[in-house]
Amino acid sequence: MKKIICFALAGVLSASLLSGCGSSGTKSEKTESADAGKVVVYNWGEYIDPDVLDMFEEETGIEVVYDEFETNEIMYPKIETGAVSYDVVCPSDYMIQRMIENDLLAEINFDNIPNLKNIGEEYLEASKGFDPENKYSVPYCWGTVGILYNKTMVDEPVTSWDILWDEKYSDNILMQNSVRDAFAVALKRLGYSLNTTSEDELSEAADTLIEQKPLVQAYVIDEVRDKMIGDEAALGVIYSGEAIYTQRENENLEYVIPDEGSNIWIDSWVIPKNAEHKENAEKFINYMCEAEIALKNFEYITYSTPNMAARDLIEDEDIKNSTIAFPPAEDMARCETFQYLGDEVDNMYNDYWNKVKSS
Repeated sequence: MKKIICFALAGVLSASLLSGCGSSGTKSEKTESADAGKVVVYNWGEYIDPDVLDMFEEETGIEVVYDEFETNEIMYPKIETGAVSYDVVCPSDYMIQRMIENDLLAEINFDNIPNLKNIGEEYLEASKGFDPENKYSVPYCWGTVGILYNKTMVDEPVTSWDILWDEKYSDNILMQNSVRDAFAVALKRLGYSLNTTSEDELSEAADTLIEQKPLVQAYVIDEVRDKMIGDEAALGVIYSGEAIYTQRENENLEYVIPDEGSNIWIDSWVIPKNAEHKENAEKFINYMCEAEIALKNFEYITYSTPNMAARDLIEDEDIKNSTIAFPPAEDMARCETFQYLGDEVDNMYNDYWNKVKSS
């Protein structure tokens, strides 16, 4: 899930192309033959190399109509209502589970995805947590959530979520402004699953977040990377892909997955059930799984790729051996994937989050 980031994808598409996406639910303005030559993609902000879209169009003759979302929760209602007929969407793990349970996704014809062979078996296996039979999704990016800290401001080993409750870092701590991410930190610190459905455990986690709140400089989304790069905070909860970027900009920053464990997330390509260009969608997904294309996207967005053929092509040994991009098995073993817990439990999380924010 990555990342609740949404930057402007400058220069990718013209305004007319984006506006075309808003009207893509009907074919009233185009002939069927012309309309068949496109694919309508809905993705996170700055989550693909813009050149890749141009390359796909040039190689296939299929026009890419591209739209962006900021959060899974913004994306979901548009798919549920069918307000726009998207062909390819890139949700996060738990949201894919919700979409499958609500019969919103089409089964993928994997005969049209021969490049699936490039996806590591461990990521297909991990995907079974939200797509039990691997029928509906193809992994695109993955990563972890951890602590980014500034070595010039923190002179002790960072091994536990406890440090985010240390009073000596008051006003120097950045937390994610996201209900599941914030509660994941608190729940793992307390030794609970980040997918708990226990109201007692959620209540305890809310209390510990309220206890922490006076120490927090800000609850942020994408701002965490800019603040950490600018030495504006000592510690921040961040996604691993963002951590890689920040280290390129500030050599004093280090990233760790705390000993208590954390979240490992997978964002995957899916095809909504009402997709009007399913074969084009499968061509697009297959193209994203080409080794060279997956490498190009990895180098652009810095989020870890599940494409093993692409990883073999990485020339920078520091990146290839990075424990941030590709953490060791023992770190991954301490992490959990978010699950969709049902609307009733979601509402309980939201109620406790509102209690934290209003305290």
